[in-house]
Amino acid sequence: MPATGVRRLVEESWQRSLQLKLDPDRLGTALEFDDDELREYRDAHPMSLVLPTIHSLLIRHTFDSGLIVAVGDEAGRLLWIDGDRSLRRKAEGMLFVEGADWSERAVGTSAPGTALALDHGIQIQGAEHFNRIVHPWSCTAVPVHDPASGRVLGVIDITGGEDAVAPATLPLLEAAVAAVESELRIRRLDELSSRPRRATLRRPSAVAAEPLLAVLGSDTGRLTSRGKAVELSMRHAEILTLLAWHPEGLSVDRLAGLVYEREGSVVTLRAEMVRLRKVLEVADEALVPLSRPYRLPRKLELDAHRVLAFLDRGAHRVALAAYSGALLPTSSAPGIVAIRAELSARLRDALLTDASVDTLLSYARSDEAVYDVEVWRACLMMLPPKSPKRAAVVSRLERIEIELGAVQQVATSPQPRRS
Repeated sequence: MPATGVRRLVEESWQRSLQLKLDPDRLGTALEFDDDELREYRDAHPMSLVLPTIHSLLIRHTFDSGLIVAVGDEAGRLLWIDGDRSLRRKAEGMLFVEGADWSERAVGTSAPGTALALDHGIQIQGAEHFNRIVHPWSCTAVPVHDPASGRVLGVIDITGGEDAVAPATLPLLEAAVAAVESELRIRRLDELSSRPRRATLRRPSAVAAEPLLAVLGSDTGRLTSRGKAVELSMRHAEILTLLAWHPEGLSVDRLAGLVYEREGSVVTLRAEMVRLRKVLEVADEALVPLSRPYRLPRKLELDAHRVLAFLDRGAHRVALAAYSGALLPTSSAPGIVAIRAELSARLRDALLTDASVDTLLSYARSDEAVYDVEVWRACLMMLPPKSPKRAAVVSRLERIEIELGAVQQVATSPQPRRS
């Protein structure tokens, strides 16, 4: 008979824990490796390849947030733990440390172990843990899969207090895992392309997924397709970005107007398209643009598309981490200027409307918002009255007013007459 008020998946996990004869008052977890063994095992594990991505999307936002991030292997053994330093020390009291086994068979119901047992993301809050020692904690975990085989490679877990199981935490972590699996897919394709070619038919599964054009925070483009990365000039990056942004196609006159600031540039555009086609014939023939209208024959994903997709899912922290800077920041192409402004505005509006205060603070410190008074004031309003972060925000607002006041004074002061 179900326990009153207990979620079914939690009760089923408790039953599995009881069948394993686990003691709810004693943690059965143990350290699976000594230091040298752990170091060697981690270096060889596929999850080591995506640690920079995990750090960028998750870990770097947790140092002062009362949360820690753990990365485990497919057996539930914790390989890396990082985040809030004081919380990490407290977690050592329940042996939530690198090298420890946190599978269901070792500790019973917990987010990392139960997520692996069920093979999907899960949140476990407080007393839902099988072991009473873990009741003060809450956690969210999502398994990571090999993009090629579909097998489970490991698990990523966020542990802490109530924030660890906030409604936005699970979709945030799922979006981060999607980015991690995408990174693994790209690395796998790079590995396949670097192997010596054999006189055998290529399997369809070895064909690259959607090509990606990275144009955020850079004046040039980086096209990744079929396991190869190609650097593109600013002009070629502009054209490909516009065609990816307008998949329905653009007439020659319309595309020329979006690329060039001056009128009558159709001839110039056509000459540039010839050069771009030659580059793409080497990089990926499947991306060579069609004409009448100019359009791409297959989907080309932009890193800007990923930012918008994360925003649409409410994964504001992941979107901010994926936003590495303005789109082709020095480009003056009218179409690029418009896309850049739209992307920047949508990110800003979404963060001001729905983001947590920690995510908004991270945005405020970025180059794009460092002088944005409205963003800084929103941070001040969201911070609790006794937050130690308020003083830094007030100080920043005062500096902005002083610096902007000085600039305005210089701009409006009378200029000396020339004799």
